[in-house]
Parts: sequence; C-alpha cells; structure tokens
Amino acid sequence: MQQAKFNLTPSTFEFLCNYKFYGFKNKTSMIHSALMRLKEELELNRLKQSADLYTEVYDEDNELQILTETAIQDWPE
Repeated sequence: MQQAKFNLTPSTFEFLCNYKFYGFKNKTSMIHSALMRLKEELELNRLKQSADLYTEVYDEDNELQILTETAIQDWPE
C-alpha cells in the first residue's frame, strides 16, 4: 500500500484523532472511508451533470423526441 504525507489544520487533525469515537479502527481506515465517499459523491455529481446535458439536448431536439416516441410505440410488449 502506498503512503501519502499531507498537512491538516489543527481542528481537522483533532477530528482525525477521534477516529475510535466514529467507529474506525485507525486513522488510515477513517481517511480511506472519507476519500471513498468523496470519490462516490464526485462521480455521482458527474453523472447528474451528464444527465442534465442529455435532458437539455433532448428538450431542444424535436427529431430526437419523435424518434424516441416512435421507438417506444414500436417496442414489443
């Protein structure tokens, strides 16, 4: 496993030192959990932005709307 060195503000360091209170076995597991949550949140935000862009394109493209409606109507049940 790779290691990283970084600086924390005193209040953030104090929070990290209370890892046991939050149910973590050590500081590393607390940091790992926080980074994984951040990664998931950033990926979800990126997906939401992408969906918003697709919605915008769809709303402005009448031909695409007609094509979609035709495909839905022709879909076998």
